[in-house]
Amino acid sequence: MIGRLNHVAIAVRDLVSATALYRDTLGAKVSEPLAQPAHGVTVVFIELPNTKIELLEPLGANSPIAKFLERSPDGGMHHICYEVDDILAARDKLKAEGARVLGDGEPKTGAHGKPVLFLHPKDFNGALIELEQV
Repeated sequence: MIGRLNHVAIAVRDLVSATALYRDTLGAKVSEPLAQPAHGVTVVFIELPNTKIELLEPLGANSPIAKFLERSPDGGMHHICYEVDDILAARDKLKAEGARVLGDGEPKTGAHGKPVLFLHPKDFNGALIELEQV
């Protein structure tokens, strides 16, 4: 069902300095910041030859990333995103097998402009999983 690894997301307190670290210190190609108000984050993508790293900064006090940073003040890995061909079929199969889909269970538009869903970390060995339709 899952396809290739789309990205690994890292929660950060300061998107400007985190972006500079990847761009200036590691020599990576980085995107411009993109505000995602529906998800409560501003994101930057670091483009690698085989995947991407997504840096997430809270956008507003109610951001899920702000809550994450309260528990992990230094930031850290937030989620792993896998590609799927059909997000609704993937959701239905996972739910039938007992996996919990976060939110209302309906796909939302993600930072790449494609449908995404998140799966409960307690169902996946403590890792928050994002599925993105290709």
